[in-house]
Amino acid sequence: MKQSVREELLEHVIETVEYVDELEELHYHAFKEDYYVIGHYQAKEWLKKHNISDFEAIEVIIEWERLVMGEVNLTLEDINPEKVVNLYAYIMGEFLLREFDLEQSKSEVIEEMRDSLGE
Repeated sequence: MKQSVREELLEHVIETVEYVDELEELHYHAFKEDYYVIGHYQAKEWLKKHNISDFEAIEVIIEWERLVMGEVNLTLEDINPEKVVNLYAYIMGEFLLREFDLEQSKSEVIEEMRDSLGE
């Protein structure tokens, strides 16, 4: 995962964790409950900002689907900037949260995440 993506998603998770009752719901609330990026233009800009090509993001999605679901469910209808970026953020968010011990208290998790950012 690119460092710029990691830092941005981690900041988003830190903002989200304060509003989550159960830490096992953190990924859902941060990356599934609502779109992470809204709009095709904003999604294209997000990819540019992080120096991620469309094909690179799609490749990550396809590999994740193969690994997790055993098959690729991505369709031509799904291949638009907004859907691709949101699927990519969902997947990277999943990888990101694996780095942290979510069995701790919320305050400990937030502290661990902030330490990881260097705050």
